[in-house]
Amino acid sequence: MFNLINTFARDEDGAVTVDWVVLTAAIVGLGIAVLTTVGGATDEYADEIGDHLDSLGIKTTY
Repeated sequence: MFNLINTFARDEDGAVTVDWVVLTAAIVGLGIAVLTTVGGATDEYADEIGDHLDSLGIKTTY
């Protein structure tokens, strides 16, 4: 029984898959953190730009 557990602990098959899953989860988590941090400021700037563009007049003569 000890030999079976020891063999299982030393087996590295599938370790690359675990690495990819952890790496992908970290990248997705970082992306979500960045989007939630920057997202609010982006909406405010977009509203300010929209207000400025609305205040500009359209020239009908040249």
